[in-house]
Parts: sequence; structure tokens; C-alpha cells
Amino acid sequence: MSTPSDPAASAQPPSTAATSSSGLTFKLHPLVIVNVSDHYTRVKAQASFPAEAPSPGKAQASCSAEGSPAPAEPPRVFGCVIGVQRGRTVEIFNSFELVLDPVTGTLERAFLEKKLELYKKVFPEFYVLGWYSTGSDVQDTDILIHKALMDINESPVYLLLNPAINHSQKDLPVTIYESGIHSAIKMLNSRVRVIQQYLGAMQKGDIPLDNSLLRQVSSLVRRLPAMESEKFQDDFLTEYNDTLLMTYLAMFTNCSSTMNELVEKFNTTYERSPARRGGRGAFM
Repeated sequence: MSTPSDPAASAQPPSTAATSSSGLTFKLHPLVIVNVSDHYTRVKAQASFPAEAPSPGKAQASCSAEGSPAPAEPPRVFGCVIGVQRGRTVEIFNSFELVLDPVTGTLERAFLEKKLELYKKVFPEFYVLGWYSTGSDVQDTDILIHKALMDINESPVYLLLNPAINHSQKDLPVTIYESGIHSAIKMLNSRVRVIQQYLGAMQKGDIPLDNSLLRQVSSLVRRLPAMESEKFQDDFLTEYNDTLLMTYLAMFTNCSSTMNELVEKFNTTYERSPARRGGRGAFM
């Protein structure tokens, strides 16, 4: 993917879960937010109070013409998020910091692998789900980190925390971006649309015919399954009816089990009650 995909969902309080448009449900534990906030606060404090005083030249360069200090850009911090995925539910439990090369902006692989090894010993059931950063929006350079983590997780999620204070906002300033099948489908759809527009322009005569390209498109189309064939329709309807039948059977079984429990409770209550005139027996 060229950039992290559309936002899956804004983070909700720990007692609730957020569901994305692709059907994935994300559960974010408070510890992750605490870790990211602490990471950002420490880096911001270090940037505000450097260990060495700046030289006079640097001090003059950082001041405006009026003599007031130029506003510093808020720092960005990066890290990994770890947790588990059970079916369509992604649960983010913890996180750890990442170190970037100050020149290239790429991940320091040795540091990442060492951290992974340590966390695997402490949390053997957790694995890397993706990564996090702070900021108000996604940056173009974020794709470098995203691609680097795809060696560990082919569909990493991206958690973005906005540290800016907004008193009117009620929800947590956290957005989760997801990649993978959802983004791949959107990308494939856009590429098919480009091919369709190109062929349409070629048919209208707006651009010259390219027989080599037409042969490649024809070969690609022949590889696609014939969705309108009679066999496909029969197989699809059979599979669809079987699925409906299993669903109905499950519903009937559930209703029958509920009815049996209700009857047993009624009989138990009736047997414990004092004997009534007429000597009625159990309900069933």
C-alpha cells in the first residue's frame, strides 16, 4: 500500500470495542495509551530541555526577527503494538518503543529484533500487530516504517495518537488504520478502472490501438472465472442453500434447548409447590 489505509475506527473507552468498515473489531487496552503518552511526554521534555546549551549562532537562528523564539515542531515518537487476533477481533494489549535512524528515518533493525526477542519471552502468546506514532495526521514518510514491519506482519495496523489538546473532543484522540485485504481490494479496483478507461479511450479512437496490450488484457480476462456460467450459479445456489439450512438448524436447536430448560424449570417449580386440589401432574 502507498499510504496507510482508511481509518478503521476511532478508539473508544476500554469497556467498548470499535468495528471497522472491513468487519474487524479492534479492542485497545488502556496500557497502550499510557505507554504512547509517556513515550511522547519524555521525548518532548528532552527536546524542550536539551542537555547542552545551544551555541550563539544556533540561538540566533532559532529566533524570529522580533526576538521571540520560533515555535518548535512537536516531536513524533514511534513504537510497536503487540497483542492477539482471534478471528475478526484484534486485541492490542501492550506496546514498546522503536528507534529510527536519524539520517535515513528507517528502523534500526537490530534494536527491533532484540525487543521482539525479549517480549516473546515475557509474552509468548502475543505477536506484533503493527506500530504506533504520534501526530495529527499520517505523514508520507510513514510508509517506510510500514513496509519495514511487513516482514514481521504482512498486514500491520497503524495506531495514530494525536497529542494536541482538544477540550471539545469527547472520544480519545486515537485512530487505527488497517491494511491488508481491504486496501488491496481498493487498489485492485482502482487499477481495473484505469484499464477500463484506457480501453474505452482506445475504442473511441482517442488513442491509437495497441495490439500487444489488447492481447495481454484478453489473456488476463480469460484467466478470470466465468461468474455467469450455469455451473457457477448451480454451485453457488447449492452452497447458499446449505448455509441457510445449517443456520436454520442451529436456530431450531437453540430454540429447542431453551424450551427444554423452561419446561424443566416449570416442572421443578410445580413439584415444589404445595399439593393442589385435583391432583394435577407435571406440565410435561
